[in-house]
Amino acid sequence: MTNTLDDLTQQLLDAARKAGADGADALAVDGTSVSIDVLGGKLEHAERSEGIDIGLRVLVGQRQACVSASDIAPHTIATMAERAVAMAKEAPEDPHIAQADPDAFARDWDLAALELVDLTAEPDPADLERDATEAEAAALAVNGVTQVSSSSAGYGRHQFHLATSNGFSGGYGRTHRATSVVAISGEGATMERDYSGEMRTFQADLPSAAEIGTKAGQRTAERAGARKPPTGAFPVLYDERISSSLIGHLLSAANGAMIARGSSWLRDALGEQVLPDGIDLIEDPHRPRISGSRPFDGEGLPTQRRKIIDGGVLTGWTLDIATANKLGMTSTASASRGTSAPPSPSISNVTLTQGNLTRDALIAQMGTGLIVTSMIGSTINATTGDYSRGASGFWVENGQIAYPVNECTIAGNLRDMLGRIIPANDAEPHLSRMVPSLLVEGMTIAGD
Repeated sequence: MTNTLDDLTQQLLDAARKAGADGADALAVDGTSVSIDVLGGKLEHAERSEGIDIGLRVLVGQRQACVSASDIAPHTIATMAERAVAMAKEAPEDPHIAQADPDAFARDWDLAALELVDLTAEPDPADLERDATEAEAAALAVNGVTQVSSSSAGYGRHQFHLATSNGFSGGYGRTHRATSVVAISGEGATMERDYSGEMRTFQADLPSAAEIGTKAGQRTAERAGARKPPTGAFPVLYDERISSSLIGHLLSAANGAMIARGSSWLRDALGEQVLPDGIDLIEDPHRPRISGSRPFDGEGLPTQRRKIIDGGVLTGWTLDIATANKLGMTSTASASRGTSAPPSPSISNVTLTQGNLTRDALIAQMGTGLIVTSMIGSTINATTGDYSRGASGFWVENGQIAYPVNECTIAGNLRDMLGRIIPANDAEPHLSRMVPSLLVEGMTIAGD
C-alpha cells in the first residue's frame, strides 16, 4: 500500500478544506477477510476480500454531509470533498452537531494493553478448510444428527484510522478468527436444528474445530422430538446464548438517539430502578482481547469504564456529541461511525453482575417453565416496551428438563421483565456482552 491510512485521512481533510468545509473528519479502513464453507466433507464456497474504504464528513456551518468511496485515487478524494461540501450546503441545519473539543481528545492510549491484534500469521485457506471439515465431521459423529447444513471457518484483519480537521489523529487494528456449525436432526417435518459458533481475537484462544462441531451436534440431538409447550403464565429462563439480547433491548432504550427522539420506553427512567437491587451493568471498552474494545470513540474522545446501571438504578444515557448537545449533557465517548455515515451513539463491551446460583440451580428453582435457547422474529414496541418473540428451547417440570419445545411465543413488558431478572453465574468471559443466563418470572407463553 503506497498510502498509509494516516496519509489518506490527511488527504481527505486537505481536500475538504480546499473545497470550502469549515470542519471535517475522515476515516480510512483497510480490511482483509477470508471465509471457507464446506458441505459433505468438500469445499462448497471460498471467499476472500481485501480493500480500503474511505469516508469523509464535512461541516459547513451547522450543516453536515457524509460521502464514502473504495477508490483512493487523488481525483476521487478531491471529487468526494467537493460533492460533500455541495451536499452539506443543501442539508438542513442541525444546531447540535459539533466536533470534539481538542482539549478533550484521547492521548497516550496503550494499544498493547488492549491486545486487539493477533500478530500470528494469517491462516492458510487450507487450514480454514480443515477446521470447517473437522467441525462438520464432529457434528455428524453425534448420534441423532442426520445432516450438517453449514460448516464455516473464517479470519479477518482490519485497520482503522480516524483524523479530524481540529487536530485528532489515531488508529488501531483488530483481528478475529471464527468457526461455526449448524446441524440438523430428524427428517421432514420432524427436523430440528441448532448450532455452535465461536470467535476470538487471537487464533490460539479459539476452541478446537472438533469441540465446536461436537457441541453443535449435541445441542441439535437434544432437540429431537420437540413439541409445543402449554399456554399460560410461567417463568422463562433465557439461556446464556441468548440472554444478552434481553439486555440489548435495555441498552437500545438507553441510547441517547432514542431518548432525544422521545421514542424510548426508558425516556423517563433516569435515576430510577430498572434492574433488581445489587445488579450493575458496566461498560468497559478496555477489556483485553475482546471484540468491542477500543481506545477512543468515533469522535476522538477517550473511552472509559462507566456504570450504565448502578445497583439496579439507571445512571445515564449512551451519548455521542450531537445527542449529548441535544439533551444538554456531556458525551459518554460512545460515538461509533462507519465510512458512509456520521457518528452515532453505540455500546462497546458490557458486563452484567452475575448471581450466586448455577444455571442448573435456577432451573431447579423455576419448577415448571421454559428454557429459551433460540428466538426468531421480534415484535417489540420501542415506546412502550411491550415484548413478543418466537422461541424454542426446553420445557421444565419439577425442576428438571422434560422435553424440547418449538413453535411458541413468549411475551411481556420489558420494564417489568428486567425489573425481576435473576442472573445465574455462567457468563462467558470472552464475549463482548458478558451476560449470564437470566430467569424471568411470570411471562406469558403461547403454545398449545
